[in-house]
Amino acid sequence: MNDWHLMHLGQLAMGAGALLFTEATHVSAQGRISPKCAGLWNDEQQAAMQRVVQFCQTHGAAKLGTQIAHAGRKASTNPPLNGSAPLTEDQGAWQTVGPSPIGFAPDWHVPEELDRAGMDQVKQEFVQATVRSDEIGFDVLELHGGHGYLLNQFFSPLSNQRNDEYGGSVEKRVRYPLEVFEAVRAAWPAEKPLGVRISAVDWVEGGSTVEDTIVFSQALQDLGCDFIDITSGGVDHRQQITTEPGYQVGFASAVKQEIDIPVMAVGLIVRPQQAEEIIADGHADFVMLARGVMDDPHWAWHAAQALGAETVYPDQYARCAPKLWRGAAQK
Repeated sequence: MNDWHLMHLGQLAMGAGALLFTEATHVSAQGRISPKCAGLWNDEQQAAMQRVVQFCQTHGAAKLGTQIAHAGRKASTNPPLNGSAPLTEDQGAWQTVGPSPIGFAPDWHVPEELDRAGMDQVKQEFVQATVRSDEIGFDVLELHGGHGYLLNQFFSPLSNQRNDEYGGSVEKRVRYPLEVFEAVRAAWPAEKPLGVRISAVDWVEGGSTVEDTIVFSQALQDLGCDFIDITSGGVDHRQQITTEPGYQVGFASAVKQEIDIPVMAVGLIVRPQQAEEIIADGHADFVMLARGVMDDPHWAWHAAQALGAETVYPDQYARCAPKLWRGAAQK
């Protein structure tokens, strides 16, 4: 992380929401999506991230979480601004890994199938990133098990075609993600929340289903998971997604009915009343926004004004809270 993150996360920490997650932070160099992605596998990265976190904690009002990830077969790509295509050898491409030697798309790198030693190494990398996250001072930790990254690749029958104890039925496909979670749970303080992001469906025929996600979520709950963050897609280039406001909320709602821990909903949640209805109607326990708060870094302030509620302001901005600034009512 660098000065850009001070600006980016600093502004969001002041009023975008009650809980602010950093971008996906990778547990190893091999697990990066691109060379520009944030990582947390050495002391230099830890010090840089801690600088940003302490800055946000000092000047902001939000709790802070991080999302640790391994991109698996979706690693070794150009950054999004450069097209996200797989890196060429001249661009510094590296060997990717996955549950099976199947590329994300025909023109993508073919990953090396992880053996027992490789799986153990990746699991330990997640544990080490967990320990570093705690030392930095994060309030919440989330494992990224969605969007087609490594843990999602094990979960999906499209990317996991193993014939050992880690492939086949949903119970076998979730075995490795559960092993990683259990190791992380043991390394993360019991008093701090730990959750998992899951892609509920692949949007491709023959892919993972909501029923599979419920099985996965129930198993995570049994292992001490504190929340489930429901998203979808990302594991297969053939996906056909129809987007509309709240298009993923139904997946979160279905999971929420079957487990006893909080569920997060995402996906084109933009308006305050829309967010309020998701919670009030029992579809989820949290609403999570990404581009919505990048567009409006004070989204939570404006939502509170629209819904007649109060929210937290940093001390330096307290005078623009509605009860102290009549101008808020004129907006």
